[in-house]
Amino acid sequence: MTNIALRRAIEADIPLIRQMAERIWWEHYPSIISADQIAFMLELIYSDSALQRQMQTEGQVFWLAEKNGQALGFLAVSQKGLGDYFLHKFYLDTRGRGFGTIVFELLLARYPDLQELRLRVNRRNFKSVNFYFKVGFRIEFCIDTPFGEDYVMDDFQMIFGAGIR
Repeated sequence: MTNIALRRAIEADIPLIRQMAERIWWEHYPSIISADQIAFMLELIYSDSALQRQMQTEGQVFWLAEKNGQALGFLAVSQKGLGDYFLHKFYLDTRGRGFGTIVFELLLARYPDLQELRLRVNRRNFKSVNFYFKVGFRIEFCIDTPFGEDYVMDDFQMIFGAGIR
């Protein structure tokens, strides 16, 4: 038994989410994007006010992945339509132990009406792209999105569902 569970995050969890984001991003992204871009994106997406806005007004539901009560990572999902969801965040502090697949299955169980789930992932984030392939996503299209400070997010939009399962 893995003792992994998903717990819906609340505003009191924002400092924990921010701390995990900083640790995970600085560990994982320096080989993919610049340090300046990491710092910019962490402030833009993971400041207390940004996380609070995402939870309160943008409709993102945050989940904490926990093992024996210890946080492993966090996820954020929003509903776009009937059975149509978007996975904004899927970050685990541990990799290579099979926890990602377990956490993904737990997430799917939270959304029994799910028909399609989309996400965007950096095209150079090979480990994450391969994980998403492994759990059943496919590439829907490539997209380059400018987002300030002359940074561009060069992503794959991936889709799960719609007969893909």
